Amino acid sequence: MAARRAFFVVTYSRCSKLRGTMALRDYPKQEQGVQLLQRSLERGRLAHGYLFTGQSVSELEALAGALAKTLNCQQPIRAANGAAIDSCDACLSCRKIDHATHPDVHWIRPESKMRIIAIDQIRDLIKEIQLKPTEAEFKVVVIVEADRLKTEAANAFLKTLEEPPAKSILILLTTDLERILETILSRCLRLTFGGDGAVPVDAPKMAWLTSFAEAAAQDQKSLISRYRLLDELLRKLTELREQVESVLKARSPLEQYAEVEKDLRERWEYELTAAVEAEYRRRRADLLSALQWWLRDVWLRRLGDAAGRDGALLSFPQIAGTQKVANRVTPDEALENLEVLEQLQRWLGTNVQEALALEVSLLKLHL
Repeated sequence: MAARRAFFVVTYSRCSKLRGTMALRDYPKQEQGVQLLQRSLERGRLAHGYLFTGQSVSELEALAGALAKTLNCQQPIRAANGAAIDSCDACLSCRKIDHATHPDVHWIRPESKMRIIAIDQIRDLIKEIQLKPTEAEFKVVVIVEADRLKTEAANAFLKTLEEPPAKSILILLTTDLERILETILSRCLRLTFGGDGAVPVDAPKMAWLTSFAEAAAQDQKSLISRYRLLDELLRKLTELREQVESVLKARSPLEQYAEVEKDLRERWEYELTAAVEAEYRRRRADLLSALQWWLRDVWLRRLGDAAGRDGALLSFPQIAGTQKVANRVTPDEALENLEVLEQLQRWLGTNVQEALALEVSLLKLHL
C-alpha cells in the first residue's frame, strides 16, 4: 500500500530533474515576487496557500521548488533574526527536492490523457498531507497547472486548502489565471512572476526551432516542401514522446516491484499510459508555443516597425530565416499564422487526431 501511495503522489510528478531549479537568489528577473516571499519567511508569516502565476510552467515549478528547498534546507541562508530566507542549494534535502524524491515534497500534475487533475489524485493527496512530515520540518504540495483541476476535484480540495495541517504549505501554479475557479482564488495568496514575455526555450528546443525556421525560409511553393516541414515537426514530437516514455517507465513502480497483484499491476499500467500522454501533451504544447512565438517574430518583421527592425520585441532575433519568411507574406497573412497556431492548440486539447490536426495547420500556414 505504501508503494501505491508513493506512486500516486511522487513517482509521476516529474519526468526529470526540475529544470532550472536553483535557490531563490538565482531568479533576478523575479526579484519582486522573490522579495515578497523572503520578507514573509523572515517575519514568520508565510501563507498556507499560494497561487503562483506567470507565463512559463517550468519557471513556476522551479520557483516552487526553490521555496520548498528554503523551507526544508539543512543549511539555509538566514536573515539577521535567524529566519531561513533561502536554501544552500547543495545539502541532501535540496538535492532530493531537485530530483523530486523528497518524501515531504509532493508534486501533483495532470495525469490523465485529457490532462486533467482528477478527484482521485486529490483524495490521495489529502490523505497524504494529513500524515506528519517524514524527515523535514514542512510538508510542501505543489499543484502544477492548477487550472486543470476538475470542478469536483477542486471542491474536494477546498477545505484542505483553507485549513491545511500545521507545517504544510500548498503552492498552486498556473499560466492561465482565468481558468482558476473563484473558490480557489479566494483561498490563496497570489504572486505573479512575469519575465520578459517570451516563452522560455532550452538549447535543444532552440536548435530545433532554428532548423525549422531555416527550412521554412526555403521556397515553400510546392506541396512537397510543406510536407517536409510537417515531417520536421513530427520527428521532433516523436522524439519528445520517446523521452517521456523512457523516463516515466524507469520511474514506474512496475520497474521496482516485480511481483504485485494483478489488479494493482493493471492500474499501474493504466496510470503509466495516462501519465505519459499527459506529460507528452504538455511538452507538445510548449514546443508549439515556441513555434508560435517565432511566427510572432515573422509578423513583427513584416510590419517593419522600429521594434521589428531593431529586434527589441523579437523573441528569437538570432534566427536568420525570420526575415526571409517575413519578406514573402503580407501583414494579414503573418497575423493569420498566429491564429492558425492558436486554433491548433485548441484542437490538440481535445481528442482530435494529432497527425491530421498538424497536417491541416501546417498546410494553412503562409510561409
